[in-house]
Amino acid sequence: MFTKFNQKYKTIFLDSSSAAFELDEKVNVVLSPSMYWVKKLSLPLQKVSEVKKLLESIFEDTLPLGNYNYSVYKEGEFFFAFAYDDKFIIDTLEDKGIAVANVAGVYFAQSELGFIEGAVKINETQSIFLKDDILILLPCCWVEESGDLNIDEIKLSKRGINLAQFGHIVDSKSLYKIGAILVAFIVLIMSEWMITSSKVDDFSDKKETLFAKAKLQATMFQNKAMLKKYTKIHTKQVSIREITSIILSTRLRPSETLTQLILKDKKITAYYNIISQPTINAIKKELKSKKIEFNIDKKNGHFIFEMIL
Repeated sequence: MFTKFNQKYKTIFLDSSSAAFELDEKVNVVLSPSMYWVKKLSLPLQKVSEVKKLLESIFEDTLPLGNYNYSVYKEGEFFFAFAYDDKFIIDTLEDKGIAVANVAGVYFAQSELGFIEGAVKINETQSIFLKDDILILLPCCWVEESGDLNIDEIKLSKRGINLAQFGHIVDSKSLYKIGAILVAFIVLIMSEWMITSSKVDDFSDKKETLFAKAKLQATMFQNKAMLKKYTKIHTKQVSIREITSIILSTRLRPSETLTQLILKDKKITAYYNIISQPTINAIKKELKSKKIEFNIDKKNGHFIFEMIL
C-alpha cells in the first residue's frame, strides 16, 4: 500500500502505452485517463462520506469484470467519482520499469491536470483535452495542441490514492474462526434489516414530507442499491455455510482423511488423501440436493471436490 503526499519527488505521467522508464529514485505518478474510470455527478448529498457508500453501485453498469477500488472528491457543486483496478496499475508500473517501492504517491490526471485549457501534448502520439470538466486522452492528430505539458512542474494536490494488492486464501485452521465472523455479520445485517423494515412506513412518510418541503424529486436509489448489495452478501454467506456444513458433517471412514478445506474467491475446495466411492456418492447427493455446482478431480494423489459459490 502506498500514497504519501510529497512534492519533492519527480513526477511522471503513466499510460499503458508509455515508454519504459529508467528510474532508481522515488517518483510521484499521475495516472493517464486511460487507467481509471471517472464520473462527474450531481447528487442530493452534501458529504463525500455519503457518496463513498454509493460508489460501487454508481459504477455497477459501467465497469468490466474485475476487482476495483473507488475514490471521490467534491469540487464546487459536483462530485468526481473514480473507479480503478489496483492490480492493473501495479502491473503497468512494473511493466514500465517502476518498482512499487519507488512510488511515493499516485494521483489521477483528472484531479491534477483539470486546469488545462485546450489540448496539451503529453507525448509524441497523445494529448489530453478537457471536455465538460472531464479530462480525456486523445491521439495528437485529432486535436490542435496549445503546447506541451511539463508534468514535473505541476504542484500536486492532496488527492492521492491508495493502491493495494490482496490475496484471499483460507485454510482449514482459519475456517472456523472466519465462519463465526461470517455468522455474526449475517446476524448483524439481518437485525438491521428487520429494524429497517419495521420502520419503513414511518420513514416513507417522513421522506415524502422532507422531499416535498425541499422540492426534490422522490427517489429510492440509495435504498435499492444497499438492498442489492446486502442481498448478494447474504446469499454468498448462506452458500458458504451450506457447503462447509455438508463437507464437515459427512461421516468419514477410519481410512479416509479430509486434509484441507480452502475458501478462495468464488470457490470452496476440499482435499482428501483417501476417500471411498460410497463417501463420494454421499457428498454428491447432498450437494445436488442443495443445487450446488461442483467438480470432482484427482491430482497428485488427492481427491478434490471443488464447489462453486
